[in-house]
Amino acid sequence: MTTIKVFCPATIANLNCGFDVMGLCLEGVGDEMIFHKVPQKGIRIIAITGADLPLDTEKNVAGVAALAIYNAVETDCGFEIEIHKKIKAGSGIGSSSASAAGAVYGINELLGRPFSKNELVDFAMKGEALASGSEHADNVAPCILGGFTLVRGYNPLDVIKIKSPNQIYAVVLHPQIELKTSDARAVLSPTIALKDAITQWGNLGGLIAGLYTENYELIGNSLQDVVIEPLRKALIPNFDEVKNSALDAGALGAGISGAGPSIFALCQGQDKAEAVAYAMSTAYLETGIPFDMHISKVNDEGVKTI
Repeated sequence: MTTIKVFCPATIANLNCGFDVMGLCLEGVGDEMIFHKVPQKGIRIIAITGADLPLDTEKNVAGVAALAIYNAVETDCGFEIEIHKKIKAGSGIGSSSASAAGAVYGINELLGRPFSKNELVDFAMKGEALASGSEHADNVAPCILGGFTLVRGYNPLDVIKIKSPNQIYAVVLHPQIELKTSDARAVLSPTIALKDAITQWGNLGGLIAGLYTENYELIGNSLQDVVIEPLRKALIPNFDEVKNSALDAGALGAGISGAGPSIFALCQGQDKAEAVAYAMSTAYLETGIPFDMHISKVNDEGVKTI
């Protein structure tokens, strides 16, 4: 096998109470990448569509991630990469992580899978750092592993995959504005109140327990963020109105997807997800800003060959 085509899914990170440690993988929304194994050594990006991104390998998220895995093996070949972006940069649904995850997955496949999926997460984080300024796995982990993921620790990296409850659907409202992850991180405080920390880790524990036991009421009660959302929501037009409309329509919970500006809601069942999507879109129409809506089950497979 010398050429493969890869689907790199979008993701929702943080999930309110799980800042930098929780994420989930979406179905149907994602980039495509094509990898060619060639005799000339090195990594080259030969085509990009759908976004104005650098072809320079060391200035491209996919290129940096590809170099990380390439430099970890002994090989007498090289790779050429085509990137076809369907996830807009700065969307809050893992555009950069899709590129990074796709890059390490594709090269690993053409090398005969010398690394496990969990090991690929570590390589993909190197690319993600180029986009956000820090290595974090809350997007690349679910993109590679599928389902929900929890990053238990970073030193060493320890990622746990959690299978999605059968009835969970995600709704994402994606405004056609860009909010850079680095800018969204800049508004955060380096310290938090002890009472907020206690509330946050209680909710995180509740969310994990709810996912494992398929307790939808517990999942909904746990989808609260008292640390990050209060600081970031001012960056997203009509955030409170959209979130409240989702909750009023029956969503289990709603919040900021990744660093924003996308707003997500989790719902029990497709019918409820469709009602929530309608309510969210109606609330956002007031801004006059164009937006896309996505309704998706949780993708349990993650990045894959197509």
